[in-house]
Amino acid sequence: MKILALETSTEYCSAAIWQDGKVRQRNELAGQKHSEMLMPMLGVLLQDAGCGIRDMDGIAFGSGPGSFTGVRIACGVAQGLALGAGLPVSGISTLLALAEGSGHVRVIAALDARMGEIYCAVYEKQEEGWKTVSEPGLCKPEDSPFVTGGGWFGAGSGFAAFREILQKRYAGQLAGMDTDAVPRAEHIAALGALQFAGGLGMDAAQAQPFYLRDKVALKTAEREQIAAEKRDK
Repeated sequence: MKILALETSTEYCSAAIWQDGKVRQRNELAGQKHSEMLMPMLGVLLQDAGCGIRDMDGIAFGSGPGSFTGVRIACGVAQGLALGAGLPVSGISTLLALAEGSGHVRVIAALDARMGEIYCAVYEKQEEGWKTVSEPGLCKPEDSPFVTGGGWFGAGSGFAAFREILQKRYAGQLAGMDTDAVPRAEHIAALGALQFAGGLGMDAAQAQPFYLRDKVALKTAEREQIAAEKRDK
């Protein structure tokens, strides 16, 4: 099975080809140049793998949550390529991709959502795959999901932006954290391969980004209020 994967939900742009468990991948800091970098990146990957889009069995993409523009880019490119090649697609949660890439079995995945909030989900790996302990949601870091027991691993930029708050929230329960972790296409590919193997790919026309927030910017007064709250803590 050959799977093409795209991930552009953060400041990084990545693409991967999963072929029977072996992965070719590229991951680069893009800033806001994902739309300029993604297609050339895909071209290099396909050339290196000696195959074309029509040789793929499906296309997986990071569906979000994350940057509004970023998740739209990945979804749009995946949808366009899949429609042209007659391939199924699979939208994979960026938070689940963080868990997959962490190398741990009990994971609290958190991405900085700006405006004093995080995108957060909790996962536990079992024999049959990842179990969702707490569904992806948008919350204040102090209101992040409750977990039981210890041995949890924190992954993602949410732990960088709100380290002290989250360490206090999960005092005695965190075995470690990776504040630099970002969703990567290689992990989107691995998760997508499982979806396609289970017959869970969807028609490209049904592909959609996964948003958790309707509002993308704060008013000046709201920014000042958040800054004041941080100073008071």
